[in-house]
Amino acid sequence: MEKSFTTSGQLFNKVPEVTLFFWIIKVLCTTVGETAADFLNSNLGMGLTGTSLVMGALLIVALIFQFRSRQYKPGIYWIAVVLISVVGTLITDNLTDNLGISLVTTTIVFAIALTIVFIAWYRTEKTLSIHSIFTRRREAFYWLAILFTFALGTAAGDLLAETLKVGYLLSAVIFAVAIALITVAHLVFRLNAVFAFWSAYILTRPLGASIGDYFSQAHKDGGLGLGTTITSIIFLSAILVTVIYLTVTKRDVMAVKEAA
Repeated sequence: MEKSFTTSGQLFNKVPEVTLFFWIIKVLCTTVGETAADFLNSNLGMGLTGTSLVMGALLIVALIFQFRSRQYKPGIYWIAVVLISVVGTLITDNLTDNLGISLVTTTIVFAIALTIVFIAWYRTEKTLSIHSIFTRRREAFYWLAILFTFALGTAAGDLLAETLKVGYLLSAVIFAVAIALITVAHLVFRLNAVFAFWSAYILTRPLGASIGDYFSQAHKDGGLGLGTTITSIIFLSAILVTVIYLTVTKRDVMAVKEAA
């Protein structure tokens, strides 16, 4: 039987409670994922390949610390989310820019890949709930699913905003409305909580990416023209302040379950 994360008979979840703070930081992380990838690729001249190698290595280090931790720690967890957001963006960018694969194709491929992960996760663990991430196998499924949600969200967001020429601001509004509808469906019409969570989680990626592009892109491209540097600093600062607050208050720590 797989070993659980336990201390003195208590079972600890490895991910945060889903509160308003969770969604705020999640959107901030997805925004940074978009702008930071562009900043490293273009502004620093690292190129897609160089940026991908560096950020991939940093993500591996962050996940090692995350997996070694025996319970949820805000700083470690959200650093991993920021980095996986950047890497997810870079995966899509490499496929479209370096290999010439269309956004339609990448959107479909990542949707299928994410579905396969969910099926394998459910068949193995009989649950997709994030309230039960207390074994290494479940945590591995969790992070793999998150990686594909970021890659899928990047492809879908760029497809709507750029290929279909909807624009960054309108795209952000569309994704925000979709998330709001899912929330209402869950709270009012009792939409399955796990399905509602993962649906909203996927949509926050293109929402954050659209917001990041709207802030950073030039006026002629439909943005505010702040640039990737300023935009990344603004949102990274917001993430830092919120994570420090959660570390001190522990407001997003899930209730401890009793080990069987």
